Amino acid sequence: MMAQTAGSSDMERSKAILADLVAFPSVSADGNLAVTEYLVAALERQGAQVWTEPDESGTKANLFATIGPEVPGGVVLSGHTDVVPVADQTWTSDPFAMVERDGRLYGRGTCDMKGFVAACVAMASVFARADLRVPVHFAFTYDEEIGCFGAQALVKSLQARGIRPAAAIIGEPSLMLPVDGHKGCFEYTTWVNGLEGHGSAPDRGVNAVEQAARIVLELVRLRAELKTRAPADCPFDPPHTTINPGALTGGHVHNIIPGMARIDWEMRPVQAADADFVKDALARLIDGELLPAMRRIHPDADIRTETVAEVAGLEQRADNAARDLVMALTGANGAGLVPFGTEAGLFQSIGIPSVICGPGDIAQAHRPDEFLSLDQLALCLTMLNCLSDRLSRGPVG
Repeated sequence: MMAQTAGSSDMERSKAILADLVAFPSVSADGNLAVTEYLVAALERQGAQVWTEPDESGTKANLFATIGPEVPGGVVLSGHTDVVPVADQTWTSDPFAMVERDGRLYGRGTCDMKGFVAACVAMASVFARADLRVPVHFAFTYDEEIGCFGAQALVKSLQARGIRPAAAIIGEPSLMLPVDGHKGCFEYTTWVNGLEGHGSAPDRGVNAVEQAARIVLELVRLRAELKTRAPADCPFDPPHTTINPGALTGGHVHNIIPGMARIDWEMRPVQAADADFVKDALARLIDGELLPAMRRIHPDADIRTETVAEVAGLEQRADNAARDLVMALTGANGAGLVPFGTEAGLFQSIGIPSVICGPGDIAQAHRPDEFLSLDQLALCLTMLNCLSDRLSRGPVG
């Protein structure tokens, strides 16, 4: 089906839209309303039916749009509009002004993943002209980079509205190769509240950093034990659940007992039972050992863990209409796995077959001088052209 290639006008339109998208500095912490408003206008110009949903702060919003007949099914093209910060990175050009050089498009988000979003919006006119038998949907979300919060809200809205596409294509950078599996990503912050005091009398205070260090050591111990729990046939690399203590902060100076500490940590489960295993082990340490000892000195001492995000993985399944569709569209003879997390598992969790396939190399994501090659963008446009032809012939799946 890849014989249907993208034209030069599709490419030029995509590049122009991508330049516009990059110019919006939609770092997760700052919101995405401006870029979302731009996308709404661009899709409505092609006759799309569009709705948006803001988050509680009113600074961020999801977008969902539809082109084609009002019938069940169809395919959703999904991407996120937030990007990671550029602070403390050294770029050779302005990260928020796209630069074309040596067959590459440089700028924050070109690869992850405004390139895919731009291609989808550029192809909206093609979908609008086609005689689609089933709809194509566009789902553009906020806060993927910090916990997939936008997609978590969006899938609930899709359920409430009774919208259930037959397949979801999540355009994270995969070198345009279909991917049908990745681990989950669970992120947490553990806060330790102790009791400050003079460093010369450690027994009269509750050292929050010491208690946090014991928790980190337990996480390291559990990480080693999780290697023994790897399923025999697990296809991931590594084939076991991982834990990463990402940051430990606390205290102020040398001679004050620190009264507060914070641990930012994550785990990436290959099976749900592993997450419960880790949580149970931590509860035994904290509730059975650490807190009783801390509260003997200071009754108000506390340890609490905040769930930042628990994003489901994308489970490999023998029956996956989205994977089969993308394999047909791209000519791929199989699907692979990736080590990074995406929003795909959230769509799968509400019964929508899902696959990852998007332009660019994940190795470029989050780095200074992030880029998307023109070759990758062309392959993406070709896939979307083929999708337009496919949806003009009837339902998928």
